[in-house]
Amino acid sequence: MSQSPPDFYIGAPVDPDDLCFRGEFITEIHDHLRNHHLILSAPRRTGKTSVMDYLAAHPHGGFSPISVFVQDISHPADFILLLLDLFHEKHPKWFKDLFAKGSGLIGKVLGRVGEIEAQGFKVTLRQQEPDWRENWKKHGDEFFAQVRKSEHRLLLLVDEFPDMILNMQKHDASLVRPFLAWFRGHRLTPHPKQDHVRWLLCGSVNLSSTLDGIDCLDEINDLMDVALPPLTKEQVIEFVETMLTSRKVSFDPKVPAKVARELGRPVPVFLQMVTQDLYRMAKKAGKPLAVRDVSRAFADLIVTSGARDKLQHYYSRIDMYYPVPKAAAAYALLAKLAISPAGLSRASLFAEFEQSLVQQGDTSPANKRKQVFNQLLRDLENDFYVAEIKAGHFDFSSGLMKQWWRKYYA
Repeated sequence: MSQSPPDFYIGAPVDPDDLCFRGEFITEIHDHLRNHHLILSAPRRTGKTSVMDYLAAHPHGGFSPISVFVQDISHPADFILLLLDLFHEKHPKWFKDLFAKGSGLIGKVLGRVGEIEAQGFKVTLRQQEPDWRENWKKHGDEFFAQVRKSEHRLLLLVDEFPDMILNMQKHDASLVRPFLAWFRGHRLTPHPKQDHVRWLLCGSVNLSSTLDGIDCLDEINDLMDVALPPLTKEQVIEFVETMLTSRKVSFDPKVPAKVARELGRPVPVFLQMVTQDLYRMAKKAGKPLAVRDVSRAFADLIVTSGARDKLQHYYSRIDMYYPVPKAAAAYALLAKLAISPAGLSRASLFAEFEQSLVQQGDTSPANKRKQVFNQLLRDLENDFYVAEIKAGHFDFSSGLMKQWWRKYYA
């Protein structure tokens, strides 16, 4: 029997067994994890969760992985509680061997087997310590001390870490630096080369920008930053060819390259969506795909509810993560870029930025305005809204996003 064609993944992370084009990057991560704690930087919808899922599903280097999603966490105590709960759930025997003999709170709770079975480990632990939040450092220290007594190695894959820091900043800013300093201390002592615990932090919000904005950038300078590389033009072409050919779809040989040009910076979910639409068009028409069908597929895609919901996130997140006056200025710059035929110069963008500040009533001195502009442009690049397409000249990094922004917000 012939092998079934690869699945389309529209929004959901790619199954680890279907992940493609990331082998070299995953090898790079494995190499770095031997001696370092890492930050994996990547915006939403670009495949970071798929990479994290692969690392969790395929342990390497003697590490036992635990995936931790912290987007909604807003207190260090809840972070530590989640680590403990997931460790207990993922590796119950290992967890019991480590903590049952300890004299701390965790060991005492493990002795209450009936309560754990009835209501869960996390609830039982929280009930046995009324001052859990105030004593988060003590319980976090117990976690690290016991884990480091083990012969096993633990890899903690923490997704949306910058969101957790932003949540802490909003709920109780006084917690942020103490938590980051405590966390940094445990990453540095012992040195990662001798440590049985390894961290891979990642998030769709740029962590450096987040911490720079709250004057805590020095608390992560020990972490190695690894950026998820964008798919290449050749990989986009190969993907389109594979997905269509495996489904017995005939097409003009120029179709895959046309998809790559229209897409711009290839956000995987949009690559999946447009390729699936091309497949449906071909099956419905009953004839080979032509180059003109690609433009029609992109035009159709930006008005579908599925694409609209995913693209709307890029618009809405600016208000969530860009502080005043950056948010309004970001919208102004992106609206200008959306209607530009081939992008704008840095000087033109700065003039638009200055006009936005005037409209907001901002009276900052010139040097401060220039600094904020530079930070904003850096953030828009790091978050993959824009790219420097040639020296001093910028445009949307994604062709699809530019079309969508022009249609709805320019």
